[in-house]
Order: sequence, then C-alpha cells, then structure tokens
Amino acid sequence: MNCLQNLPRWSPSPSRSGFGCPRHVKPPPPPPCFLRITGAVDSADRPRSLALKAVSGSTPSTEMSSSEVEEEKSEEYSSTMTEAMGAVLTYRHELGMNYNFIRPDLIVGSCLQAPKDVDKLRAIGVKTIFCLQQDPDLEYFGVDIKAIRDYAETCDDIQHLRAQIRDFDPFDLRMRLPAVVSKLYKAINRNGGVTYIHCTAGLGRAPAVALAYMFWVQGYKLGEAHRLLQSKRSCFPKVYAIKSATADIFTGFKKKPISLTWQGYNSSIVEVSGLDIGWGERLPLQFDEEQGLWKLTRELPEGDYEYKYIVDGEWTCNKQELLTSPNKDGHVNNYIKVLGDDRSSAGAALRNRLNADDPDLTRDERLQIRQYLEAYPDEE
Repeated sequence: MNCLQNLPRWSPSPSRSGFGCPRHVKPPPPPPCFLRITGAVDSADRPRSLALKAVSGSTPSTEMSSSEVEEEKSEEYSSTMTEAMGAVLTYRHELGMNYNFIRPDLIVGSCLQAPKDVDKLRAIGVKTIFCLQQDPDLEYFGVDIKAIRDYAETCDDIQHLRAQIRDFDPFDLRMRLPAVVSKLYKAINRNGGVTYIHCTAGLGRAPAVALAYMFWVQGYKLGEAHRLLQSKRSCFPKVYAIKSATADIFTGFKKKPISLTWQGYNSSIVEVSGLDIGWGERLPLQFDEEQGLWKLTRELPEGDYEYKYIVDGEWTCNKQELLTSPNKDGHVNNYIKVLGDDRSSAGAALRNRLNADDPDLTRDERLQIRQYLEAYPDEE
C-alpha cells in the first residue's frame, strides 16, 4: 500500500471560507454534541468566517482601560467560539497564557502574548513552540508575533515555528493536518525536549494537532489519546477531521459530486451552510423553474458532512434528506455521506475502519505514516 498519495497542498487563498474578508453571520443552532467545556479554556479557534464583532458598549473605547477592552474582547471571543464550535467555551485573554502537560514531553495551551512568555516556557523545558494561529487571530488581541519570534531567535535553546490552520474550520483542519504534523514531527526529532503546541485558546486546533501526532506517531489508539487529552485539558478537538485526514494519507484525496435540493416556489433566497465551508459561510442554491427546485451541485472529498439550509434568512433542515439524531438540546442537522466508487475495495474498507469509534493503526501503517511525514515537502 502506498501512503505517499498525491494530497493537495494548502495555501492561504482568499477564495474559501471568507479568508481575509470576514462577515458578520450567525451560525445555525449548534450541530449535535453540544457540550459544556470548563476549566482553563482558550480562544484558539475563532473562525475567520465568523467575524468577531467589534468591542461595543455604552462606554467609548477611548475612555476604557486596556484591561476593560481586553475583557470585552474576551467575552465577544468566547461568544463567537461557543456559536461556532457547538460547545460552551470561555477564554480570558487578560489572564495570560495557560496550558496543560498532556504528556511529560507534550503541552497544549493558549497563545503566547509577549516575549517574556518564551522564558516561561524555557523554564519548564520547552524546546519547540509550535504556533497554529493565523495573523488575524494575533491581531485581534494585539499580539506582536514578530517580537515573540525575534526574541526566541536570540535564545539558543528554543525554536518558534508557525503552521497556520484556519479557525473553527474542520475541513481546513483535515486538509492541513498532514503538512502541519509533518512540520511538528520533524521539529520534535530535531529539537527533542518538551513541545508546546498552541493556537489562540488551546481548545480546537492545538489539541487536534496534538491528538493526530499521538495517534500517528506515538502509538496511541485514537480513543486512548483522546481520553488522555481530555483528562489533562478540557478541550474540543474535531476528531472526525483527524480520522478523515488519516484515511486521506492511505487512500488519496478523491472528490465526488453531490447534489442538494430544496423545494419551494415561494422562497426568494435559499442557501446552505456547513459541508466543507464551515458554519460561518453560505453557498447559494440556484432555482430551476422547470422542476420547481432550488439546486446545488458540489464536489466533496470522501467523508461525512453536516449542513443546514437557510431559507429567506431562516435556518432549517430538509426533512427529505438525511438528518442527524437530535442532541440533548434537540438540535438536528442534515448530513451526507460521500462514498467512493468502489465501496468494496481495500481503500473503502480502510476508510470505514478508520472512521470507526476507536480506530487504531497497525505497526506497518504507522511506519508508512512516519515515512509520509518525513517525505512531505517543508513549508516556509
């Protein structure tokens, strides 16, 4: 089996998920598995497509103290996270960097806020700082990433690396994981010691990357790694994105056309959200007058996707298409399973196994993944 498949390379293009042009959009009722996350929770995964509202209130910002501004930003950030992630999340940027040891050699935490945080990490044995944030994430809280990186470069016992993943975007996470974990794997082999993986809050992207590394490289079953992670830090990694990325490595990245329809002559605008674009973006359906149907055709990689319709501004499900089971709050979404042409092939069987509740990898499969990570082209 050849694990070195021709996976697509990622670049920060503005063409998808509103990169570079956030919009104020409210996501649908959260997808199934609406959980409450407590503890030292961070804002690591604000979606670019779910634009954070400007800090507002009755007091002009010029009359507010810097701490009050940060508190308001944290509140707005937490609200956006909760809406986007489908989990009640809280991040207090004004309280500084927070983190948890997942293993003696692996830490997941929130973002560094100043050069002095580099010294805090050096003091606990960190050799690699692995930042998953994008520039707008840093700008929102006024983090001077250049100052942090410049200071780290003056230290001979620590390295600061960046490997960007888009916030609250499981599809981008799936696409980016091979490149990101490859960079992480090479850095850990080179630097040794303790590795600090962070996004903004350490709740979404950072734990997902740590989980993928534990699964692909360190020999954990995915469920075992997830339980260990959750026992150390309350977080909300998108496990299904890791499963899909794992299958992509072995079977390749194949797309299939799918069609969605909505029946309704009286509707003016019909859109869909979710799928591969995330809950903060929308795709318009086109009206077919002959059939009286709103239609959308799109190519999606193999995998499972949840979505919801927005009909004249109202979020709703299509009862004629597959529905998820209601979660504890009664929320449901439509979903679609995209399958390959040969469902009886070895690749289909492998993808099904990896999408099970608690998948594991054989020794040979882990060896192939390590070879794949070592061969993956380096990013700048």
